[in-house]
Amino acid sequence: MDEKDCIFCKIVRKEMDSKVVYEDDEVFAFEDINGRAPVHVLVVPRQHVANLEEIGELPDAVAKHLFEVASTVAEQLGVTEGGYAVRINNGRDAGQEVFHLHLHVIGGKKLGMP
Repeated sequence: MDEKDCIFCKIVRKEMDSKVVYEDDEVFAFEDINGRAPVHVLVVPRQHVANLEEIGELPDAVAKHLFEVASTVAEQLGVTEGGYAVRINNGRDAGQEVFHLHLHVIGGKKLGMP
């Protein structure tokens, strides 16, 4: 799938509605429409990369910044004290549904391993 057809690329370009939580020149974060917890935000690079195997296509600073934004979002949404999960589903068998690399920031309730 290329950028033209990628749903997350469309969200980043604001061609589709989303509840934006954070954005800058490199990273975009928005609420998951199928959230599994009171806080469930997706953090994506603006540049399209499908999965972890393609993360090398991102500048190192952007790859690091994804995790910094995940932490910022968790703090903004008040889940750092109780704890939160940052998850990456990589590939179909792991539950990846949209093939644009993304981090799930999940919190606001007691979480277990999937």
